[in-house]
Amino acid sequence: KNKLLKFFFNIVFSLFIGLNTKNNNLYYIIILNLAMLFISTSGPLGRYISLPPPITIWFRSLIAILCLISYALLKKTSFKINLNNHGLALFLSGLFISLHWITYFFALQWSNVTVGMLSLFTYPIITVLLEPLFMPTKLKARHIIFGILILIGVFFLIPNFDFNNKATQGLLMGLFSALAYSLRNLILKKHNSMADGSIQMIYQLFIVIILLLPVFFIYSDYQIQSDLPYLLVLGFITTALGHTLFLSSFSHFSISTASIISSIQPLFGIIMGIILLNEIPNFKNVIGGIIILSTVVIESIKSKEKDS
Repeated sequence: KNKLLKFFFNIVFSLFIGLNTKNNNLYYIIILNLAMLFISTSGPLGRYISLPPPITIWFRSLIAILCLISYALLKKTSFKINLNNHGLALFLSGLFISLHWITYFFALQWSNVTVGMLSLFTYPIITVLLEPLFMPTKLKARHIIFGILILIGVFFLIPNFDFNNKATQGLLMGLFSALAYSLRNLILKKHNSMADGSIQMIYQLFIVIILLLPVFFIYSDYQIQSDLPYLLVLGFITTALGHTLFLSSFSHFSISTASIISSIQPLFGIIMGIILLNEIPNFKNVIGGIIILSTVVIESIKSKEKDS
């Protein structure tokens, strides 16, 4: 496990080395890719941390909210949000992100980094299919085709479809996590003007912390000491730093461009899984991953063309 900690802290150190560049475009490309790298650390961390996922997510949220509040105070960012207009959206987004994180960590524990991350990365297509229910947009024929391709990709991730099989249960948890993440993103997209992205995240994390308080009565017998360093990495690097860097890139890139680049997340996570956990994807996983990620990239490019 020490190897994992050294690896993550070397990544953070790289953020402060080599970013002394006058090329703003290169700087933001590096920032966006570092954000993807930091966020993708959730994959191996989800496998390393032995705590029950609801407990993990509660501590993750607590550490992340403390980091983000400190960041907002340093930046003198206003914490004000009109709760009359956005209170319900904030509550639902906090509910869905808690469901997303918990089910994602169950997916990682029950399967592996490859299946967990690739099943989660069906969320862009799920978002596209659900968007007409939230926005005045129409479903296009290509979206149906992409949805079918994603199902084919998911089929390749299943070792053998058996509800009693842990890997199958992990895959289904990953797909539910993708659905919850899509719903959370669609709600926030509709209420995007409520506040700065980091402030939105603070409110969501606060809701997660409150909603998950009862888990301490359910999971009363757990030991946190051995997992504490990894919880700190998860709260600071993965959640606070990763998401803040990702949001900061929006000032330079379109959301469509950021979405295309974000497709590299599972690749980063799988590579870390190979290096740190010796989890080597099998041939079927590779085929399924190529189908899923290719579909996501093509849809992101098509969306970008429409927006330009």
